[in-house]
Order: sequence, then C-alpha cells, then structure tokens
Amino acid sequence: MTRDKRTLAVHAGTRRSQYSEMSEAIFMTQGFVYESAEAAEARFEQAGEDEFIYARYGNPTVRMFEERIAALEGAEDGFATASGMAAVHGALAAMTQAGDHVVAARALFGSCLYVLEEVLACFGVQVTLVDGLDLDAWAQAITPNTKLVFFESISNPTLEVIDIAAVAKLAHAAGALVVVDNVFSTPVYSNAIPLGADVVIYSATKHIDGQGRGLGGVILGSKEIIRSIVEPFMKHTGGAMSPFNAWMMVKSLETLDLRVRAQVATATELAGLLEQRGDLARVIYPGLPSHPQFALTQAQMGAGGTVLAIDVGSKVRAFSMINALEIMLISNNLGDSKSIITHPATTTHQRLPQDQKDLLGIMPGLLRLSIGLESAKDLNSDLQAALDVAFLSD
Repeated sequence: MTRDKRTLAVHAGTRRSQYSEMSEAIFMTQGFVYESAEAAEARFEQAGEDEFIYARYGNPTVRMFEERIAALEGAEDGFATASGMAAVHGALAAMTQAGDHVVAARALFGSCLYVLEEVLACFGVQVTLVDGLDLDAWAQAITPNTKLVFFESISNPTLEVIDIAAVAKLAHAAGALVVVDNVFSTPVYSNAIPLGADVVIYSATKHIDGQGRGLGGVILGSKEIIRSIVEPFMKHTGGAMSPFNAWMMVKSLETLDLRVRAQVATATELAGLLEQRGDLARVIYPGLPSHPQFALTQAQMGAGGTVLAIDVGSKVRAFSMINALEIMLISNNLGDSKSIITHPATTTHQRLPQDQKDLLGIMPGLLRLSIGLESAKDLNSDLQAALDVAFLSD
C-alpha cells in the first residue's frame, strides 16, 4: 500500500528493541559486539541488512533516520552525514575523480562554491559555472566528459528556481548524473527524483531539525549510488552523523509536514503584504505571481517555500531594519521554527568577491527572511514597523 508522506514521516524505518518502546530508541554506541571470532569475520565479509560494524559505517538509530527520510523523499536509500556541507562534499567528491567535468549553477551557497572551485579543482576536477536559469548555457556547458551537474533547486539567497526536469534531460542525454541541493524546497514539497534528480542532498540542520538544536545532512539516491559510491567514501573519510543527532532528526520528521506547511502559509501571506508597500526595491518569493519562475514553482513544488527576500535599497537601511525588529532573530540559519533574518552580503556570502555578488544579485540592501511558526499578524506588524524605521534612517 502506498503511504502518504505524513505517515511515512512518522513510521518509516522504525526499529524497536526487545522492549517494544513507543519512542524510537537512541543506540549510543560506536561499536558492536560479536558472539564469536567467526561471527566477526562473517560480518566484516558481508554485513547483513540489520547488522552493524562501527558507528562511522552505520548505527541502528542513524539507519532509522536514513530509511525514514529516504521513504519520505521517494529515494531507494540514503546516507546520513555530520552536516549539510558534509553531504555536499561527500556526494560531489565520491562521485568524481581527476579528469572529470562538473557543470554547476553559479548561484550557490558560498561553501558549495568553495567545494567546487577550491576542493574538487585541487584534485583535478574541471568545474564550469553557468547561469542556472539559462537552459542554453547548460546545453553548451555539458559535454560527453561531464560526470555530473549540480545546483540548488531554489538558490540561496536570491531564490531563483531551476527547472529540474529540463536540466536533468540535458544531463542524462550526455550520460551525466544530476545532483540537487534541495534544502529550500524541503522534503514536504520535493518532487526532485520524479523530475529527474539522481541524488538529492539536504542539510538536515534546516527544516528537518527545524528547532536550532543540531547539525546534520543526508545524501539520497538509488541503492547503487548510495551503497556502492557514497558509503565507501563517507565511511573512510569520517563524515557520519552521530546517533544522538540522528535521533533528534527522527523525532523532528514526525512534525516536519505540519511545521513546513504552516511556515509556507505565513511566508506566502507576508510576501503579499510586503509587496503591497511599494517602497521596496524587490520582494522575492517563488510563491508570488510576480516571481519570474512562479509557474515553474507551482508545477515543480506547488508552493513557494518558507524563505523570502527583500531589498530595501542600501546597507544602512538593511541594518536599521534588522536592529529595529523585536520578534525576528538575527542569525545565519534558516528553516527554524523561529523566524530569522539574514544580511547575506555581510554574513553567509561575505567572502564572495563583489563582482560575483553583483552577478548573483546579492545587493547591499538584500535581506533573507526565513519564516517560522509565529503568528503571521505579529510577524507582519514587526516587519512593517522595522521597515518604517529603516526608511527614516536615510
């Protein structure tokens, strides 16, 4: 029987001990005991479906999270990692080698650009960056030597929405794999695998945890990719998720659907109200009809996500607005149950050269708003009052 995502988020992958506990158990162990030397030898030769060797390779609690998030995403398998960037680096490094070619969207989180341009390039991987919205640019950049393409389904922080199906078609025609960082789409609204993604990456630190407690990431895909390519790399380089963090993520998945849908509803309402002001240089939200990829967003996700961006025109106004807020918190995270505001040009994307910031649209007045679970009425009052202060600061 096919289960709904909300049901899978509560029950998939559950492992109960002999005590038949209701809440999933935390197996806080780094190693495992064997009944005999022969049993140890047999397990090292070929571990069974529910047999473990060492926590860096796998752990019952971590496996519960991997199976649950894989079921939710519609993937065959997953490998949980210590952080979102461990997932990005692990997937890209495991799937490439010297001489390979990677084509990636230019609009990426700064650490993702570092992995591509500094880490992979140092090991002989050729990287080409393109305008992710330009299908002709993708077509020209992808060659028979291209091993994979990589992009954020919704870019950070300017919220460009990339056509997964169209890029996947181009990549697959050349024999390349498609790796999608899907954080802004969330597992709730994700259709990345049906649209052609071979590998989906999440920073579980964001919406999956959603409560600001722990780091985590996950790489999702076919069993062949995860167990034959990703797992060997990850277990030898040490980027595994801790059992305690895996337990937190398992419990958070139970409320993921409820939290994200509430956040999206509020984000949509706030984006519409902010657009009505008329004094903002830009209001960027994929769920607004004014967004250039609105139709694609509706077809690909059916909703605009939990994050929006506004441009108040200058750094002075941006800082003035941030400092006038009473409810929204200043932080560089997103996807939390608490609403967060970020000034990308001086924080998350600070180290990008100015010409790259200009190219990506990361202007001095740009602010990224991650909408939480507070009252939409209270958030709107907070934002409107802070904006009034900002426009008096000139």
